[in-house]
Amino acid sequence: MTAASNHPTDTGRKALDINLDPLRYGSFAEIGAGQEVVRSFFRVGGAAGTVAKSMSAYDMAVSDAIYGRSRRYVSRDRLEAMLEHELGLNRERLSASRGAETAFFAFADTASAQSFKGNPDCHAWMGVRFQAEPGAADSQITLHVRLLDAENVQQQEAIGIVGVNLLYGAFFLAHDQECLLRSLVDGLTTRRIEIDMIEFSGAAFGDVDNRIMSLKLVELGLTGAAMFSSGGTVMQASDALYKKPVLIQRGSFRPPTRVHGDMHRRALEQLSRNTGLPQEDILPIAEMTMSNLVAGSEGAPALHEFLEQVDILALAGLPCVITRYPEFYRVAEYLARHTREPVGMVMGADTLKAVFDEQYYEDLPGGLLEGMGRLFKRQVRIFVHPWLEPDTGTLRTAKNLDIPESAAMLYQHLRARGQIDGIEGYDTDLLSIRSDEVREAIRCGGDWERQVGPEVAELIRRRGFFGCPRAT
Repeated sequence: MTAASNHPTDTGRKALDINLDPLRYGSFAEIGAGQEVVRSFFRVGGAAGTVAKSMSAYDMAVSDAIYGRSRRYVSRDRLEAMLEHELGLNRERLSASRGAETAFFAFADTASAQSFKGNPDCHAWMGVRFQAEPGAADSQITLHVRLLDAENVQQQEAIGIVGVNLLYGAFFLAHDQECLLRSLVDGLTTRRIEIDMIEFSGAAFGDVDNRIMSLKLVELGLTGAAMFSSGGTVMQASDALYKKPVLIQRGSFRPPTRVHGDMHRRALEQLSRNTGLPQEDILPIAEMTMSNLVAGSEGAPALHEFLEQVDILALAGLPCVITRYPEFYRVAEYLARHTREPVGMVMGADTLKAVFDEQYYEDLPGGLLEGMGRLFKRQVRIFVHPWLEPDTGTLRTAKNLDIPESAAMLYQHLRARGQIDGIEGYDTDLLSIRSDEVREAIRCGGDWERQVGPEVAELIRRRGFFGCPRAT
């Protein structure tokens, strides 16, 4: 079964299909949670047709002797060294005897699973480097998996299942990347694993946009968030956020305007002043929710629209996170998973009012109070930018925000603790700028350049973003 529409979902059937395929032959190297992937191939029979070698360099000194030293053993660097070494040995040892009719591969994983000492960060790096056909240049799929089961044996089982799914996808579904992504959780649920990063590279994937693939992970529910660097490339959140204080600004950024920039600058100054941290040590992030785009695209996520925002935000040197989290407390929990340093959130006063709306917490047993507890559990501060009400012209700030009566005392308590603070020194001339009006002016040929700044305006014109006629 090689068609995307009828591929098997059972791990045993997938392993057997690979074993019975005379084209595939390669090595398995697994560190940290047993040899669960290769065991699936031995268990179903016919593994002699697939497995050239299976090994586990479990001891760190042994692993270093084979693959070279590494700063972190469960890391992408270690995974890449394993794949490079093992596939190189296959070619060196086997090309003369069977290279003309065999497509070689190397599979590797390095995992940190639950141990008797306890482990709060259970995860794995996993990848396959392979030839699509005999003699072809290498292709590769790399992914990062968070292991969510409570028990070690369950996590080992999950690694085995994902590994088989990955190999089957590489060999039989490489032409249909969305189907490949869906197939990675065959035999599992997203309560057991989260795939928060994937990258396709090499000869078989020359036309694949890895940024779209990362967004697909979010859209399909395989992860809660995708992260992009200030250069617009895919990032792994645990590496980017590790031990970093963060300032995050939520918005649609369609387009980002001068008011977004002013909000960021003022909040960065205050977070630095409040924590004593240098501004250059604080990681600024722009965050957008997938749900906002669905609402703005008549129910269908247009992933290229997100990439437009990612490219524009890169001009300001801002990394970007795109999430499935409409609730702010879930964004805070996502950040807390990767860093224990202070976190600042900057938002407009109109957005903060919605944060205290009880309807957004009806799914929590403790309602609004539980939501606020989750939001402010760690070192979280909210910086509030004034909002000029369009109908009345009233300037709403952290001091005079019209909070629902049922939440007013809680709001004042958080204000008194310094966890909600008004932005100081804001530019009053920018308060009337609204992204929806700027977007309409872009489409209609109005006066909009001064509201976004020259660099953003040039990119919008050059790339034809937001319906703007392309510059010639």
